[in-house]
Amino acid sequence: MNQAQSQAQAQPVTVLLVDDHAMLRDALRSRLEREIDIEVVGTAGTADEAVEAARRLEPCVVVMDIDMPGRMCFAAAHDIVAFSPRTRMIYLSAFSSDRFIEDALEAHALSYLTKDQPPEVVIQAIRQAAQGLSTFSPSVRDRLTIGKNNKITLGRDDRPKTKASTLTRRELEMLRYLARGMSKKEIAATIHRSYGTVDKHIEKLMNKLDIHDRVGLARYAIREGLAEA
Repeated sequence: MNQAQSQAQAQPVTVLLVDDHAMLRDALRSRLEREIDIEVVGTAGTADEAVEAARRLEPCVVVMDIDMPGRMCFAAAHDIVAFSPRTRMIYLSAFSSDRFIEDALEAHALSYLTKDQPPEVVIQAIRQAAQGLSTFSPSVRDRLTIGKNNKITLGRDDRPKTKASTLTRRELEMLRYLARGMSKKEIAATIHRSYGTVDKHIEKLMNKLDIHDRVGLARYAIREGLAEA
């Protein structure tokens, strides 16, 4: 009896697909629906839609694109895992930079796959995730270090620290929104927080980086490769 047949005797692995490109999302859904041990219970085109769908469906696995308009996928992942701790996160991305991998690991990533991988790799990653096991594309795995207690980290613990490495998750999120040219009011609406809260985050960001205008922060984010997702 192979792995798929064995798992099919139990409950299927429920999956939520999140990607803003409908064609890619539907193609992956069509391929997954051919697997008897996997059930696609929903799809979403934005991070906010993903949070709402995950809250309603409580899928076993969320397969999420990184580069989407609107709210950041990493912020959405924190919300999803907060109310559904058993949900496993798999990130699909065209990007494999250190910054994105580090953000994904911090946002409960169990797996990180690049979009050049064949569908069979995604299928196997979903099955592995259902068992609590990680899968990483080769270009991602080469950047990772397995430490004590199987803790996965990016690179070496003694790698040089940058200013960006001192920023909190929320401060990095603010930087990315600013790099998109968004105003404080637009950011507040996107992350569902008050204008005052956003203003405080950006003020702390300016003090940490010693950059005291929004244009300067946006340029910094672009220069550091923080603007793509």
